[in-house]
Amino acid sequence: MAIIISSGLITIHTDHTTYQMKADELSTLLHTYYGPRIDDTDMSQLIVPRDRGFSGNPYEVGMFDKTYSFDTLPLELSAFGDGDYRITGFHAEDHLGARALRFRFREAKVLPGKYGLPGLPAVYAKESEAETLEVTLADEDAGLLVRLLYGVLPDCDVITRALIVENEGQNPVRLLKTASLSLDFLYGDFDLITFHGRHAMERKMERRSIAHSVHSVGSVRGMSSHHYNPFVILADKNTDETHGQCFGFSFLYSGEFLFEAEKDQADSTRVLMGIHPDDFTWDLQPGDSFAAPEVMMSMSGEGFGLLSRNFHRTIREHVIRGPWRDRRRPVLINNWEATYFNFNGQKLLEIADTAAACGLDLFVLDDGWFGKRNLDDSSLGDWVPNEEKLGMTLKELGERIREKGLMFGIWVEPEGFSTDSDLYRKHPDWATIVPGRKPDLSRHQLILDFTRKDVQDYILERLTSIIREGGISYIKWDLNRSICDKYSALLPVKRQGEFAHRYMLGVYRILEELLRSFPDLLIEGCCGGGGRFDAGMLYYTPQIWCSDNSDAVSRLVIQYGTSFGYPASAMGAHVSAVPNHQTGRTTPFKTRAVTAMSGTFGYELDITKMSGEEREEIRRQVGIYRELNSLVREGDYYRLSTPDDVCTVWENVSPDRTEALVSGVWHGVEANPPVFYVKPQGLIPDRTYAVSYLDGDSDKTAAVMSGAAIMAGGLPCRMPAMEYDSFLMKLAAV
Repeated sequence: MAIIISSGLITIHTDHTTYQMKADELSTLLHTYYGPRIDDTDMSQLIVPRDRGFSGNPYEVGMFDKTYSFDTLPLELSAFGDGDYRITGFHAEDHLGARALRFRFREAKVLPGKYGLPGLPAVYAKESEAETLEVTLADEDAGLLVRLLYGVLPDCDVITRALIVENEGQNPVRLLKTASLSLDFLYGDFDLITFHGRHAMERKMERRSIAHSVHSVGSVRGMSSHHYNPFVILADKNTDETHGQCFGFSFLYSGEFLFEAEKDQADSTRVLMGIHPDDFTWDLQPGDSFAAPEVMMSMSGEGFGLLSRNFHRTIREHVIRGPWRDRRRPVLINNWEATYFNFNGQKLLEIADTAAACGLDLFVLDDGWFGKRNLDDSSLGDWVPNEEKLGMTLKELGERIREKGLMFGIWVEPEGFSTDSDLYRKHPDWATIVPGRKPDLSRHQLILDFTRKDVQDYILERLTSIIREGGISYIKWDLNRSICDKYSALLPVKRQGEFAHRYMLGVYRILEELLRSFPDLLIEGCCGGGGRFDAGMLYYTPQIWCSDNSDAVSRLVIQYGTSFGYPASAMGAHVSAVPNHQTGRTTPFKTRAVTAMSGTFGYELDITKMSGEEREEIRRQVGIYRELNSLVREGDYYRLSTPDDVCTVWENVSPDRTEALVSGVWHGVEANPPVFYVKPQGLIPDRTYAVSYLDGDSDKTAAVMSGAAIMAGGLPCRMPAMEYDSFLMKLAAV
């Protein structure tokens, strides 16, 4: 059994970790341990009671025991107003306006399989692969019940946590903060690792020490954002890729979030994660309930690499769903950087012709195919094909593309609409605009009120019609502005604080309905690139456009940071033209391919203007990708160096460990350079591997060595012959 309940002590085991809590004599649910796997010992023995000044005592013990305080105890659910003055995860206001809560343990039970959450993404598993722990806490005075849900996937070393709040009283209650995760560490000197960025430069790793203060990252942009990612790591000071303890937390939610960490007066550390409270309230009438999104957590005693692989496997096998979970994703050609808005049907068919001849799988028609959309200042929301521009119907265009042996896909931005659009002129009340105020504009567009069912139904009808008419196999779902002026014409005044979360529930509902209607549809998530690159979106979209920046060198940094929490199979990555449209940088064609092959792989350039030699190179690249795709999609991922080294090198190892692909990109070239060595990992020590380069000399063996020798002694990386040179090195057991 993964979960053991005995006399108030609750112990959760995964294959290599243990998580424990205990209900004490006052029915306070204490958090006692999370770390490397141990036995069922009661770890509450490590809690040392102390009388600390200005840390009050609950009424039950206040006259007799000044060492018992909610301000110093490690708690499984931290609540505001009960004498805990640290950051707390649960805030609510009762009908009197009071904000004091005191939750007591009521019961705990084990359920087979993995719980689900209504209207929200969640890790899933077969009943034989997971168990659920449900712990019930109650504040009798406020009439509030909280069900803490823990999903346990032992093989993945992953535990999820969510909570459901129920109003079982006679009066309304307003929720103000519902952190899905609240976790206390009794002691430790930790670093906090976050992934920050901006549009076109997302998920840059940043590491800092947790001091005696509150550290936080989050978003109130209506999305998880380019700027801070809802994946964070807590690590010991000495932790690196292969050594040391670290804890990862991934929020399965694509909306506004907050992660907080505080080191307190006793050197304990608390971490919280959940919906951002600055933009959230939720009114619970008697009998109502509220489900907070789940956090996925994992722990590694062997550095960041193992932690990442735990998350990669869980996302690949227990978050991503549908037929595309286990399929090779199609190699696509997107017309955006080839044409932008300036195209017609004939130009699109020329691109598709050439793409088919080069062996690609999918043609994607990007922005500009609908309404009067020739710039980004109009027609968004008018999801009617512009047949005059296309020179044909969308149905005919789709048929002609499929005749070439290609699948047909389109770009959409369902959440936005232009002020210059038929939709806005007909339904101005559908905009998220505060009454009496001029709205904030971005890209000449507003945001549709996705809290409204009539708006959701309109978008569903339009997308369903387009997918059927065009025989669409793929859609790229984009959003190109942050959300503000959050107001719904249909929500009561006192419930406007529910807008941001209800909006996200609306997005999820549309995605779920589309997948139900078109189970083979491949949806690629996008939000100006990587503005919604989170585990919640991956529940609906098996891949996400990693960044609008397709420069191969910039992508080394972006994809490196992304790899800490997300698998390579989820990273949308394309080969684009040079000089690069975002950076102006020129990189070798093969380097652009090597970088893009570490993701879903595709092309975003005018393939019709390429030489015969370049087209032949595309055919070769596509052949290599297809040959090696299972390594990238299913294999274990290892970061062998960083973008701060002279060469960024990463490795994909097959599940049976008999094959590996080592990819590298040099950051520069210099005269008479030293040799750069890397140590591949994940090989079978007593197997022999042939090492060769995939560059036209794939039959030429560079070395034959045992797995043990390669992992211990390393391999030299082939020296660069030009600026930003690259290589693909294959290791195959013989």
